[in-house]
Amino acid sequence: MKERIAIIDGVRTPLGKAGGQLRRLNAVDLGVHVVKEIIARVNIKPSQVDELIFGNVAGPADAANIARVIALKAGLPMSVPAYTVHRNCASGMESITTSANKILAEHGEIFIAGGSEAMSHIPLFYSKKMTDFFSRLMNRKASPLNKLKNLMSFRLHFLKPVIGVMQGLTDPVCGLNMGETAEVLAREFGISREEQDAFALMSHEKAVKAIKKGIFKEEIHPISKDHAYSSLIENDEGPRDNQSMEALAKLKPYFDRRNGTVTVGNACPINDGAAAVILMSEKKAKQLKLKPLGYLRDYAYASLEPERMGLGPVYATAKLFKQQATLKQKRQKAITLEDIDLIEINEAFAAQVIANERAFASDVFAKKYLGLPKAIGKIKKNILNVNGGAIALGHPVGMTGTRIVIHLLKELKRRKKTRGLASLCIGGGQGAALLLETK
Repeated sequence: MKERIAIIDGVRTPLGKAGGQLRRLNAVDLGVHVVKEIIARVNIKPSQVDELIFGNVAGPADAANIARVIALKAGLPMSVPAYTVHRNCASGMESITTSANKILAEHGEIFIAGGSEAMSHIPLFYSKKMTDFFSRLMNRKASPLNKLKNLMSFRLHFLKPVIGVMQGLTDPVCGLNMGETAEVLAREFGISREEQDAFALMSHEKAVKAIKKGIFKEEIHPISKDHAYSSLIENDEGPRDNQSMEALAKLKPYFDRRNGTVTVGNACPINDGAAAVILMSEKKAKQLKLKPLGYLRDYAYASLEPERMGLGPVYATAKLFKQQATLKQKRQKAITLEDIDLIEINEAFAAQVIANERAFASDVFAKKYLGLPKAIGKIKKNILNVNGGAIALGHPVGMTGTRIVIHLLKELKRRKKTRGLASLCIGGGQGAALLLETK
C-alpha cells in the first residue's frame, strides 16, 4: 500500500443470539442503526461520503444489494452509490479492504464500510420435492386429470424444511459443515476436548470482565428493546458469567456425535449484529483535521483446502509478512510477529484458534505448508483476544470482520500500544489478515 488508510472511527450494535434480543430487527435495520451513528460520531455530512460498501452473507430476499438499501434508509443522498460484498466470514473485512483499494486508486475519498447480519432471519426453505410439486400444480397446460394425479402424489415428508443457515454453513466442495472442519483440525493437531473447553471458558471470562469494566461501551451503540423505547439493549447477549468447565463438559459433541470433541459450548453461536467504520486516506484525514482511531497499513487474503479452512489466519498472516518483507528492499521497516502488540483471531471454534496458535509456532508447518524457512512465531497468550472473542460474544458472519477491526484499534488506544493483527478464517478455505496501527 502506497499510503496508510485512516479509519476515523467505528461503531457496532450489541450482539444478539439468533432468536434472542435483536430478533425483531432485520439486517437492514441493524445496518441503518450503525451507519446513522457513525456519521453522527465523525460529524461529516452525508453528502461528503463517496460510497458505502457493506458485507453481508445471507442476502435477504427483500433487500437485494442490501448495502444500497441501508445507505438510502440511513439518509445518504441518492447520488451516493453503494454495493454489497460477500467473502463469507470475512465480508466485514472485505468491505474495509475494498474501500481502501478504491481510495488508493483515487476512486473516492471518504467511504463507509461495514457489515450486517441478522441470522435470526435466515429462512427455512421448501425441499426440492415440494417445489417440484408446486411447479407441477401451477402448470396451466396440465389437464385436470394430470393435476389430480399431481395432488395425489403429495406426501407429508415433502414439507420437511431445508434449514437455510445449515446449508449456508456447509461447504459444497468438501461436503463438510464448518463444525466438521473444526473436527478435522482437532484431529490434525491433537487438540483435546478439555483444551477446547478451557479455551471457551477463558473467552467467556474475558468477555464478562470486559463488560463489567465498560470496555465495549466505546464501540456499542445501544438499540431500543422495542418500538416503544421502553428500555435499551446495551450489552452483548452471549457472555456467561456463570460458565464453568463442569457445565461445558456436560455438552455432547454436536458435529461428530460418536468421536467428536467440538460442542456448542466451545464453538461460536449464531448471531445478529452490524458494524460500520468511516475510512479515508491519511492525507484526507489531516486535511479535514480529523484524528483517526487508527490506520490500515497492509492486508492479505490467502487460500487453502476447504476442509482445513480454520487455518486461514496462519496462511493469511504468512502472506502478509511476506509482503512486509519486500519493504526491506526499499529500506523501510518490515513488520513481523515480534512487532505486534495485540492480536485478534476470530473464535469460530476453540479448536480452530488453538490449531492456529500451534501452526504459527511450528517450524515443520511453516516449511511444509507456508513455504517459509521457519515458524512465523509464537503467539503470546496475553496479547490474543484480550477481551474474549466470538465464542462468548458471537459471530454474525457478515459483520464480524468489521467488529474485530473496531475493537482491536480501540483496545490498542486504551493500552497506548501501536500495532495490531486482525485475522479470521473464512468458510470455503480462505483466511484474512489486516495489519493495523494507531500511531
